[in-house]
Amino acid sequence: MSEASEFDPYAMPPDALREPPPTLWKALRQIGPGIILAGSIIGTGELLVTTGLGAEHGFVFLWLILLSCVVKVFVQVELGRYTISSGKPTLAALDDMPGPRWGANWQVWWWLGMLLLTVTQLGAMEGGVGQALHLLWPQGTDAMAASLEAVSPSLAQSVQEHPDRPWALLTAIAATLLLLSGGYHRIEFVTTLLVAAVTLVTVGCVLALPFAGYPVTLADWKEGFSFDIPLTGIAAAFSAFGITGVGASELYAYPYWCLEKGYARYAGPRSSDSEWARRAHGWMRVLYLDAWVSMLVFTVATVSFYVMGATVLHRLQLHPEGDHMMEQLAQMYVEAFKHPWTKSLFLVGACVVLFKTLYVASAGHSRLSADFLSLAKLVRYQDPGKRAHWMRFFCVFYPALGLVLYLIFGDPHVMVVFGGFAQAATLPVIGAATIYLRYRRVDPRLAPSKFVDLFLWIAVAAVTVVAIYAIYQKMVEDVWPWLSSLFSGGAAS
Repeated sequence: MSEASEFDPYAMPPDALREPPPTLWKALRQIGPGIILAGSIIGTGELLVTTGLGAEHGFVFLWLILLSCVVKVFVQVELGRYTISSGKPTLAALDDMPGPRWGANWQVWWWLGMLLLTVTQLGAMEGGVGQALHLLWPQGTDAMAASLEAVSPSLAQSVQEHPDRPWALLTAIAATLLLLSGGYHRIEFVTTLLVAAVTLVTVGCVLALPFAGYPVTLADWKEGFSFDIPLTGIAAAFSAFGITGVGASELYAYPYWCLEKGYARYAGPRSSDSEWARRAHGWMRVLYLDAWVSMLVFTVATVSFYVMGATVLHRLQLHPEGDHMMEQLAQMYVEAFKHPWTKSLFLVGACVVLFKTLYVASAGHSRLSADFLSLAKLVRYQDPGKRAHWMRFFCVFYPALGLVLYLIFGDPHVMVVFGGFAQAATLPVIGAATIYLRYRRVDPRLAPSKFVDLFLWIAVAAVTVVAIYAIYQKMVEDVWPWLSSLFSGGAAS
C-alpha cells in the first residue's frame, strides 16, 4: 500500500456515515490524529531544544513550556471543529478566506514560506540520528570508510571526518521507504507504539533523578513558576514556545489527519438535517477526547525532557550543540541511572524519537504540499491517484531536502531553533485564521461553549504577545546592531 491512503479522504460518500461511539471506552478506540500529532511533537523540540533550554537556564522557563503545551490545544480543537463542520482540510479553509490572492490566498503562501523555513528541522532529525548511530556503532562507520577507500579515497576521508553523514543519509533513505510503504493506519499504529515507549522511558528517568543525586527541590519548582523571562534567553525561549506543544506545523496538519481518520466522513456532508448535527456533535466529542489525551501525553513527555535538562545538564554546565550534541545529551541518562550502559539506551531512544518525528512530519508535509499544488492551480487532480502520486513525490523530496540542509549547516540544535522561530512567528497568523473560521464558517449548531471560546481567545492572544515580544527583542539584540555597524562602517569608508 502506498503512502497515500486507500480511500479519498476528501470524499464524503453517503454510505460512509457512522454513528459516534456511545461509551468512553469505544471513543478511546477512535482516537488517533492527536497521537500522530504527539509523535511529531515529542521529537526535536523536546529532545534538542527543550533540554537545551533547561541546560542553559535551569527551571526558569518551566512555566512557559507548560503554557506552550496547553494553550495551543484550543486552536487545534477549533481547526478540527471546522473540518467536521465543512469536510475541508486546513489549506482549503484558508484559501476560502478573504484577502489578497496570487493563485491561492495569501495565507496559503504564508504556510509555504513557513514550511520551507522549517525543513531545517527535518535535516536536524536526520543529523541527530546520524550522530547517535555513529556513537552506537563506530565500527560500522569505520567499515563504511574502509569499503569506500578503494573506490574514492577522498570520500572515505570525508566519512572519517564527518562520521554522522553516511548515517544521516541512511536515515533519510529509511524514512522515505517507510513513508512509501503505508498510509494513515500504518502511521497511526507505528506512532502510537513509539510515543508510548518514549514517554514511559523519559518519565522513568525523571523519577530516578533523586536516587542519582539530582533531586528536584521546592526551590526549583518555585523558580519554574516565577514567570520570569530573562532577556538573555528570549530567542531560545521563543523558539521553544513555537516548537513545544502543538506547533504551527502540527496545527496545519491536524485537520488532514482528522479527515483520514474519518471524523468528518462519519458525520457526513453538512446539511440542515438534525441527524447531521447529532452525528457531528458526537464525533466532535471524540475529537475533544483525541486532542486532550494527546495533550496529556506530550505535556508529560515535554516537561520530563525539560526537567532532565534543567536538573542534570544545567548542574553539570553542559550545553548540547554541534557535533557533540548527542553525546552530551546522553550524559543526562548516564547521570540519572549511574550506569554506562544507559548511554546506549539513550542513543537508541534518541534514534527512535528523532526518526519517528522525521517520519510523521514528512508524512504531514506531503499531504499539505499536495493540497497546495491544487490550490495554487499548479496541478489539477482528476482523481485520487493523481494526488497520491504527488504525495509520494513529496515523501521523497522532503527527507532529501532536509539531508542537503544538514550537510550544509551541520548543527542540529541551530537548525531546530531556526525552524522553531519560523513556526512561532506563524502562530498568530494561524490563530487569527482559526478565530475567523470559528465565527464565520463553523455551523452554529456545532459552536463550542463560551468557556472554550474564552480560552481560544486567550490562546491566540498569548501566542501573539509572545511572538511580538520575541521579534522585538530579536530586532534589538541582533538586527539593529547589525544594521548600525553596516551603516557606520559604510560611512567610515
